[in-house]
Amino acid sequence: MTTHFITAEINLQETPLQLHKEIESQLEKEGKPLRWAVTQVNKEKQTATVEAIVTKE
Repeated sequence: MTTHFITAEINLQETPLQLHKEIESQLEKEGKPLRWAVTQVNKEKQTATVEAIVTKE
């Protein structure tokens, strides 16, 4: 098992719950998320930058 640092750009959602689900869904494509944080929000593009640590088998 290895750990990787990734950065993802996520489209903002209508509700915080939907945003949370979208973030986890995108991160699971890269591996199993250990932890993540929204580090930047771009109001013009309506996106959030997420930095995460994921594990891969």
